Amino acid sequence: MKDSAPQTIFLKDYTPFGWTVDHVDLTFHLHPTKTRVRSVIRFTPSGGDQTFTLHGEELTLLDAKIDGTPVSPLIKDNLLTCEVPDHPFTWEAEVEINPQANSALSGLYMSNGMYCTQCEAEGFRRITFYPDRPDVMATFDVRIEGDLPVLLSNGNPTKAGDGWAEWRDPWPKPAYLFALVAGDLHAHPGTFKTLSGRDVELNIYVRDGDQDKCDFAMESLIKSMDWDERVYGREYDLDIFNIVAVDDFNMGAMENKGLNIFNSSAVLCSDKTSTDANFERIEAIIAHEYFHNWTGNRITCRDWFQLSLKEGLTVFRDQQFSADVRSAPVRRIDDVAALRGRQFREDAGPLAHPVRPESFVEINNFYTATIYEKGAELIRMLKTLVGDAAYKAALDLYFNRHDGQACTIEDWLQVFEDVTDRDLSHFKAWYSQAGTPKLAVKESFENGTYSLTLEQSTDPTPGQTDKHPLVIPFAFGLLDPQGKEVHPTQVLEFTKDRETFTVDGLSEKPILSALRGFSAPVILQSGQSKSDRLILLSHDTDPFTRWEAGRLLDRQMMVDMILNGAAPDQGVIQAKLSVVSDTTLDPALREQFMGRPAQDYLAQVIHDAGHMPDPVQIYQVSEQYRMALATAGQEVLPKIYADNQIDGPYRPTALDCGKRGLANAALALITKLDGGKLAQQQFLNANNMTQQLTPLSLLVGEGQGDAALAQFYDQWAHERLVIDKWFAIQASSGQPTEAASRVTRLLDHPDFTLKNPNRARALLGSFAMTPAAFHQLDGSGYEIYAQQLMKIDALNPQLAARMSTVFETWARYDADRQAMMRDAMEKTRNRKGASRDVSEMLDRLLG
Repeated sequence: MKDSAPQTIFLKDYTPFGWTVDHVDLTFHLHPTKTRVRSVIRFTPSGGDQTFTLHGEELTLLDAKIDGTPVSPLIKDNLLTCEVPDHPFTWEAEVEINPQANSALSGLYMSNGMYCTQCEAEGFRRITFYPDRPDVMATFDVRIEGDLPVLLSNGNPTKAGDGWAEWRDPWPKPAYLFALVAGDLHAHPGTFKTLSGRDVELNIYVRDGDQDKCDFAMESLIKSMDWDERVYGREYDLDIFNIVAVDDFNMGAMENKGLNIFNSSAVLCSDKTSTDANFERIEAIIAHEYFHNWTGNRITCRDWFQLSLKEGLTVFRDQQFSADVRSAPVRRIDDVAALRGRQFREDAGPLAHPVRPESFVEINNFYTATIYEKGAELIRMLKTLVGDAAYKAALDLYFNRHDGQACTIEDWLQVFEDVTDRDLSHFKAWYSQAGTPKLAVKESFENGTYSLTLEQSTDPTPGQTDKHPLVIPFAFGLLDPQGKEVHPTQVLEFTKDRETFTVDGLSEKPILSALRGFSAPVILQSGQSKSDRLILLSHDTDPFTRWEAGRLLDRQMMVDMILNGAAPDQGVIQAKLSVVSDTTLDPALREQFMGRPAQDYLAQVIHDAGHMPDPVQIYQVSEQYRMALATAGQEVLPKIYADNQIDGPYRPTALDCGKRGLANAALALITKLDGGKLAQQQFLNANNMTQQLTPLSLLVGEGQGDAALAQFYDQWAHERLVIDKWFAIQASSGQPTEAASRVTRLLDHPDFTLKNPNRARALLGSFAMTPAAFHQLDGSGYEIYAQQLMKIDALNPQLAARMSTVFETWARYDADRQAMMRDAMEKTRNRKGASRDVSEMLDRLLG
């Protein structure tokens, strides 16, 4: 079957499927190139005048029957149509597929001799003919026949014998949650006793040699199951929960019912091979996928336009979990930094779209920061507006009312309206309006009354020129000029274009602590003075706005350096060093204060101010600021480094991770002064990956890393996830002018392959996300990237489409760079055989 012509799907055209699926029986006869799948599906008409239509891609139909009678359906443009009875009937079909040739990693494919599946969003249609849409939910029985020792599917095991196994999933699910794994795997076992006293068998399945990298993932799973019971009252509902680690995987992980399939980078870890950041990421992803059991599996989305219903809510839940088990202020700062770095960037460019889009061509292109991270911010705002008790009551009602259903954003908001008796139709606009609101703040003070005027606006986005005011929860507090809080946190519900709020009974003009906790995903526009921000940096009681004051001071200083050639502001530097030296603060929070605005963010700030950003100049100014901070801190930084060394065995606890992070942030600055002496010492003496990888990156950045890189490779050549790090460091560190030649050389390295998403992202993704390297004025970065993107597209369209988003900021740069990026995108889009995934993305990027 050929790919069908691109077709735009619209939310307004949603029509329920004309049949219910009562039950699905699947039998797999596994073979690397000729797997046979027999499906027996019971359909019941549910009303409506429709042609019976099933989806199918890359399938060879061997036979088809209805109630035992052979039929000859029509297959065209990846759709099967057939005349069917007007009463309940049984559909039977047998198809043949080629898992070994499936480099797209969608449907059933092979990874290092292992059979595995990825069916979200539309991969099940590559397994058998089926109504592959999320609102069709059914129970499944699965029989797997093959010569591999481990045969897994969804639900509970029912029977097994030599060369076969049977599984039953009693909970109705859409096809995107189907999973199958078969391989020569080893189980890392565990158990969990639920709140009601049931024992659940837990397993993490891995390849031989990875058995020692499962302990933390198992701990994280058990911790997540316990947390979901305590905080949301959600108990696990099967007898077994399996996780499988797979090397070749497009995403981080997949929440298939009872059989989660994980990118190996999101589950395997050890102190020797994984950094603190890896441990924290694994903990969060395992929680996220487990939490989907209720917010995504038991209750799913009616159609893919409602994707954020499951993803935004589950991201918010995993953020809550991480805040509880680690540092809540640091997690909030990290979440906001990620939101600004990915989603605000998305909102500001040609890929901007609402949290609930109105249309799409390829749904895989809408697994975006807007759907996930901005969707989570909408849940957070809703919780802020209704309060903790009402949020809990609304969630309980949501689970009770909609268990086993495929739902919409309207269903979600209705439970809050029913619990709180308030109209949320205005709040609902957050789901349909794209773009990041800009919130202008004006202040005045007279006769003891402080007046705060807020004004909101949102810039036009593709397909949306008229914007309307949104409901914005604005959390603020007030400090006096000495830094003492005189008005505790208050949340204003701002709903108009412009509105003024007042606080009475103050003796002197206060200092505004605005958007505490980042209470809404907006861009704050404030003329706050440097002196006020210095007071907030030193004294604010809200950790986020305290950090934000330091970030804004950095931004103001660095923009002045870039545009006006100003020198680094020693007053700001000393204030930051004072906070960083405060031993009463959490080490992880102190590390946050040592950070600088990202170079990509500074480019956007300069562009928004009406100037043309130069990525090379921004890099140079960033390095100049690093040197100034290092010079000013040359007395305190060695002490910070020494005081945060850890004796004893490695532990990935919040405290130890924070101390290592703070010490390594100090090391990064010390390296600017000592020529890498201390970094070299730490690299040679490191007993865990965090302590080894940081100095390696610093040495490479200082042009002294050749010997260390060779030693690192020799030490870790057998560990594929560590070698991903080796590629990434070389692509993102070192002199930007040499980056293109480094990447070109590494493309020919025997360990590099475009077929593995982790490896492709490690080298090419890291390179493209290093602005001064990628945006070299000769255009070499664009040319290299486009060449490889075309090759990836031929193998794995989903991966290529996601990697094409590096071009989303192309229009903010100078005419020469714009022309070269446009040329690179057009060549990629116009390539003979370009996928629908990539074509849609590049069409949107090019406008």
